[in-house]
Amino acid sequence: MARRTFVVSPAGQTRAERRAVQREIAARMREAQPTRTSKRDRALPEPAVPGPFGPGLTEGGYWNLSAPVIPAHQATSQHLAGIYPFVADAGLGHRGPIVGVDLNADALWHFSPWEAYADPTERGSFSTNVLVLGSYRSGKSSTIKTLITRSIPFGHQAVVPSDPKGEWVVVAEAVGGTVIRLGGATGARLNPLDRGPRRTGSSDEQHEQMVRQRRIATLISLVEMAVGGTKLSAVEHACIHLALERAISATGDDPTLREVYRQLARIGAGELSDEPELSAAASQPRFVLRRFVEGDLSGLFEDESTVQFDDASPLVVVDTSELFARGDLVAQLTQVCTTSWVQAVISDREAKRTRYVVREEGWRDMTSLAALQMYQQWLKLSRHYGISNIVILHKMGDLDAVGEADSQERNLAYSIVGDIENKFVFRVNHQEHASLRDRLQMPTAHVDMARQLRKGEFLAYVGQFSYLVDCFATSTEWEYDLFKTDDALLPAAEIAGFSELITPLPLDDVWPIDDGTDLAGWLSAEKETG
Repeated sequence: MARRTFVVSPAGQTRAERRAVQREIAARMREAQPTRTSKRDRALPEPAVPGPFGPGLTEGGYWNLSAPVIPAHQATSQHLAGIYPFVADAGLGHRGPIVGVDLNADALWHFSPWEAYADPTERGSFSTNVLVLGSYRSGKSSTIKTLITRSIPFGHQAVVPSDPKGEWVVVAEAVGGTVIRLGGATGARLNPLDRGPRRTGSSDEQHEQMVRQRRIATLISLVEMAVGGTKLSAVEHACIHLALERAISATGDDPTLREVYRQLARIGAGELSDEPELSAAASQPRFVLRRFVEGDLSGLFEDESTVQFDDASPLVVVDTSELFARGDLVAQLTQVCTTSWVQAVISDREAKRTRYVVREEGWRDMTSLAALQMYQQWLKLSRHYGISNIVILHKMGDLDAVGEADSQERNLAYSIVGDIENKFVFRVNHQEHASLRDRLQMPTAHVDMARQLRKGEFLAYVGQFSYLVDCFATSTEWEYDLFKTDDALLPAAEIAGFSELITPLPLDDVWPIDDGTDLAGWLSAEKETG
């Protein structure tokens, strides 16, 4: 085969410099070419000793001409990568914990949002936040648990403001973390209106504004959520502001939901204002907070906090699984309160800590316009406080629960999620094709790939590059038992009536294979057919 010569132009070379190089190459090639001769002089010479193949023929059956001269091919490195597709990508390097295998480069894939943010090259990221998107049983939770557990030896910490399934509890206990359990007979109580530590470097005015905005956003979110997402009127807003100011004054800057409830009762009775509009507007938010003071959520959020946030703990988990079992509204109210409390105690930049904040069911934190605005500000300030927010969604359609169609709230929710630069996209349903393409600006080829990913595989978008990664969360049985969250993989004894049909499989046979088989349906069919 003839040899071809490729000329790669260095980055930054001007057009005049490229032309000069081309002229030099052409001159050298002309020197290497044979001189022109007459047709008679170019006749093939007869071999000195005629061979069995006839005069002028070699053993291969072709004329023994001189080697052809092929001009050099000049192209950019981007085009050469297409000509040589087997050249592996450099990846993100070896900084940060190992998350899995880069299937394109066949190399270990390391990831740390802080390392990516500190990277000044085009592979770096402008944000430390991560969006995690994928359908059920796609491997989202196992991958995030893998990332966080392996990040602890690198000095990073993590907090889960609300663990609705209790699946993070075992991880916290395994790594020596802290678990705060709410509900039941625990007696633990969190005050969502806690001031939190002073933000170092901020002025008094800035600090007070941040604290006040978070408290107001929490109160408005609780009220709007409890009344079915109905927006509060201007008079109701003014009523809540007045009640909070009175509560701050009455408690020495340590307000609670109980004290705000008392002040709302005074406003309704006309004790704090002679305006009849304020008295009438106090009834709705007062009846909402009554649920926390005297109703089914009493003993959890209405008074001072009885637990403290452990700054030194590698993983802090607020177990809300018992409360989430009471219904969707209780789950949303609980998540707003616990998230507000966590944000109040971890937003201290002077601590010089780097923390993951895992937001399970991330759409629950986007309950009102005030909450969305606070959410957006929190994401923007995350790198300032050394925080990486991990927002987990099952599908983009989860955000349709935020506000009405085409409302300011829903559009802002989609905008917040779309602005998160680092994205882990796991297997998605077929209905997500348009949302991924339109909302997240994913190429069509990537969307088609996301619909066919196996369990534990995901498309990672970091900066301007994308990677196809396979998370190996089951390198050991200890990790498998720690990270597994698939409720469909039950022990044989736990599936009543079908234990005789199930043969326990080896660990390697269970993970990462996922062909979508409905185990319960298969067992039912097997029982009917005998």
